[in-house]
Amino acid sequence: MDAAYLSTFAALAGSAIGGLTSLASAWLVQHAQARAQQRAQEQAKREELYGQFIDEASKLYADALQHQTEEASALVNLYALIGRIRLRSSPQVTEHAEQMAQLIVETYLAPNKTFHELRDLLHGDVTDPFRAFSEACHKELRMLGSSRRPV
Repeated sequence: MDAAYLSTFAALAGSAIGGLTSLASAWLVQHAQARAQQRAQEQAKREELYGQFIDEASKLYADALQHQTEEASALVNLYALIGRIRLRSSPQVTEHAEQMAQLIVETYLAPNKTFHELRDLLHGDVTDPFRAFSEACHKELRMLGSSRRPV
């Protein structure tokens, strides 16, 4: 093989390798960007879902403190949100959402609170009933936003 063929072959091989490297690099960058965008969209959907759950649970909990009822229809939206949480979230978040629903049901079955009892409840040493759920959501969203996937 003479030197002209060897140098032509080397140039073609170098061009092919450079082109393949460029193609692979572009694919990897685009793949990483698509994954980051997908993760951001999933995080936004979960944030919205958790916010909807907290809104609904807050309304029901406030209502349960002042009213007794045995009608399950008031809880339909809450349990629908828990079902959606179960589809998207970790078992820890789902468990805390279910505990909130149980607290609301128990509160509906308990005697009504007077306005003075509500004031004492708010000023007392009462823990936030949404705290554990909120912290579990925060932890999951933080993990989702990082490069690690939630377990």
